[in-house]
Amino acid sequence: MSTEAPEAPQAPEDSRGGTLRSGKGRLADPIFKWIVATCATIVLVILALMVIRTTSEAWPVFVKEGFFGFLLGEEWVSGSSRTEITGTYGAWPFIYGTLVTSVIAIVIALPLAIMVAVYLTHLAPRRIAKPLSYTVELLAAVPSVIFGLWGLHWFLPNVMRPFFAWLESVLGWLFLFEGPVRGVGYLPAGIVLAIMILPIMTAIIREVVAVQPVEQQMAAYALGSTRWEVVTKVILPASFSGIVAAAMLGLGRALGETIAVLMLIGGAQSWGVSLFSPGSSMASHIAATFGESSPESRIALMAIGVALFLVTMIVNILARVVVWRLGQFTGDAAV
Repeated sequence: MSTEAPEAPQAPEDSRGGTLRSGKGRLADPIFKWIVATCATIVLVILALMVIRTTSEAWPVFVKEGFFGFLLGEEWVSGSSRTEITGTYGAWPFIYGTLVTSVIAIVIALPLAIMVAVYLTHLAPRRIAKPLSYTVELLAAVPSVIFGLWGLHWFLPNVMRPFFAWLESVLGWLFLFEGPVRGVGYLPAGIVLAIMILPIMTAIIREVVAVQPVEQQMAAYALGSTRWEVVTKVILPASFSGIVAAAMLGLGRALGETIAVLMLIGGAQSWGVSLFSPGSSMASHIAATFGESSPESRIALMAIGVALFLVTMIVNILARVVVWRLGQFTGDAAV
């Protein structure tokens, strides 16, 4: 009997003169690598050009007011000069309005999105789960102006204003709900923003919850856990990073939303601690005044755009830090 070992199979010859193992003549991988790297670089270059251009345009306002003076100033008096900055520009009322309405939206929308996602993936009968999922995703395609018109002409007078009147009568002693109830203000804008960001957040959280390992859930049921315990102690903790990502995506839309907020926030160039107070957000103020602004005012509005970008960037960085720190303990830091 022969004891010679069989020869190892040879790599097939490439028609262009090389083998598949040697890599001679294989251009797909390096081409793909450079195409992907080029696309990523283009995105970064465009972002850098946007930041540099808007900052350079707004620089005269930062020089006159000071960077922190502009961010924390409370007075906005537009000038009409074409060659210098003569007005007074403080963006704090608009920054405050943006942050307040966005926080209201997230506080309302995030718990609802989690509950809807859990219901669609684990509780709803199969015959209605898919239609409800399609309906939720369809709401994400509704233009923001439609939400604004609906909120202003139906939801505000028929639902929110009576509720606000009751809320003021019960909690009017608390500074957040101090009257009078004017109709438009931070709270109406935040509630409509919550309705706007709810579909996209629900869709993302639903996908994250749906892919959690069934084996872990079955193991929890086998140990005697109730459905509530499985959802709260197994599914949601494992989905934490995806939930944070959905919240940040919704918050990003809320921070930059324009038309719906413009219709419902009131348009006042001042701020108040009461949620019933009218105000303005950064995006809504730019949209409301840019068309009729003077050259000097447009420079100041550019500065508001820089501030909006800065706020958005800080929020996203903080979110990534939270996910990374908690992911060190849960194993989801890569998300």
